[in-house]
Amino acid sequence: MNASEHAFDRHMLEALICPKTQTTLHYDADRQELVSKAAGLAFPIRNGIPVMLVDEARELD
Repeated sequence: MNASEHAFDRHMLEALICPKTQTTLHYDADRQELVSKAAGLAFPIRNGIPVMLVDEARELD
């Protein structure tokens, strides 16, 4: 499969919120993450699917 088959659907961003703070997420295309500035977390996108688990999120610096 090529990268376009695993591309994140940006329209999905409108329906997703941070599971910890219930705030808006921002898409970081370079890192393939959804960022919650309020929670200080970045949720990974794997194979085009956001992993919205706090335990899987990366803490922001």
